Amino acid sequence: MNTTNLIPLYAEVFLLIATSAILLIDMFLSESKRSITYVLSLLALGVCGAISLADYNTGATVYAFNNMFVSDPMSNLLKVFSYLAVAVTLVYSRQYAHQRGMLGGSLGGEFYVLALFALLGQMVMISGNSFLSIYLGLELMSLALYALVALRRDNAKATEAAMKYFVLGALASGFLLYGMSMLYGATGSLELTEVAKAAASGTLKPTILVFGLVFMVAGLAFKLGVVPFHMWVPDVYQGAPTAVTLLLGGAPKLAAFAICIRLLVEGLLPLAHDWQQMLLILAVLSLAIGNFTAIAQTNLKRMLAYSTIAQMGFVLLGLMAGVVGVDKSNAAAAYSASMYYSITYVLTTLGSFGLIMALARAGFEAEELSDFKGLSKRSPMYATLMSVLMFSLAGVPPMVGFTAKLSVLQAVMTNGQLWLAVLAVMFSLIGAYYYLRVVKTMWFDEPEDTAPIVVNGDKSVVLVLNSLAVVALGIIPGPLLNACLSAMSKTLAS
Repeated sequence: MNTTNLIPLYAEVFLLIATSAILLIDMFLSESKRSITYVLSLLALGVCGAISLADYNTGATVYAFNNMFVSDPMSNLLKVFSYLAVAVTLVYSRQYAHQRGMLGGSLGGEFYVLALFALLGQMVMISGNSFLSIYLGLELMSLALYALVALRRDNAKATEAAMKYFVLGALASGFLLYGMSMLYGATGSLELTEVAKAAASGTLKPTILVFGLVFMVAGLAFKLGVVPFHMWVPDVYQGAPTAVTLLLGGAPKLAAFAICIRLLVEGLLPLAHDWQQMLLILAVLSLAIGNFTAIAQTNLKRMLAYSTIAQMGFVLLGLMAGVVGVDKSNAAAAYSASMYYSITYVLTTLGSFGLIMALARAGFEAEELSDFKGLSKRSPMYATLMSVLMFSLAGVPPMVGFTAKLSVLQAVMTNGQLWLAVLAVMFSLIGAYYYLRVVKTMWFDEPEDTAPIVVNGDKSVVLVLNSLAVVALGIIPGPLLNACLSAMSKTLAS
């Protein structure tokens, strides 16, 4: 079904209108009434969630705007979790942003507005079925995130991080766009399905296709933050305000996974043998360098940044496992394992950075490992929640991180790459060291900071629910795993 109406884009259109309205309303609000902007932003996300959930329940795949946009089960499920990630981020960030003057002035609501515009870009990326629409969504998201990183104009570290992110991000976008232009020149189409048909025809010069593919994979690797395109991740994660770091490390990972599926699986599956080899190298390097380098970090945000690099290595393993060998019957299972890993990783990341913001206060960032010393004596509840999240990232059962890693490793072993699964487990064991070091610091060291921890009630409730979800999804992983498998199977079948 290919239409030019707006039915498949109801969520995107509503969010665009709602965000523009929130921006106008916020102009007339004083700083004391900025909570109105906060509430309106959460309401907008709630409505978008209802729309995408309704579309997901139909199970239909609908194309619009001459096949430039697609609404299918995978896109709708990822959008629902993107809304959830942004909503939780706003809840965690409200007190933090207020204490640092990020919500002050005549346009103090720009934090919320830019976060919503970044989300809009992610939604377009997730549903993009053309090189053009994917790139437009990518740039909308990126420009909003550049501005968010530099939002604290009086902070030198944030400004430096924004400059690094902007320069390297522009370079990566150039790689991606150059790769797209070469593929367009070779295939004569911007639409992914037509590109796939042209690449499978066997009439095109493989040199041009592979050359374009290399540039495209480089651009995707930057957006995922994997080695050797990872240099921006630790600097930007550390330099950006923690609220913005969470906006960078949360929902955008779901959008990056989506465009990998769109571009590589749906658009360039005939070149799977080539990009599979590239993903293999990127995955192994990311697991090795991410885990080894994280051990040396004393800044918690920087440590979690290198942790992200290693975690994205697992996502790439799942993507790669779907096209290994002759038998393609397990492709949907492998891609759904990667999708499940991405969702559960974002869920755990939300709680980790949320707790860092919970311990921060005006003039104190709580981002050094030493700031968590003796946390169990100051707040046993927060120490327990952080321990749960660290165990999940390390892959300790029964947390959801263990189930996510196991599902990806099963996909890798199903395709006969036992050596790769063993290698991934070894690197995960190395990575467990720096996660468990955080737990040891909280429970066995004496506290250096004795200031009271003051957290808004809504943030405390969401932190508890977030951590409980990490445990519950590890004990009962079936519903989410099945949802990912169903969504991916229907999407690939269409």
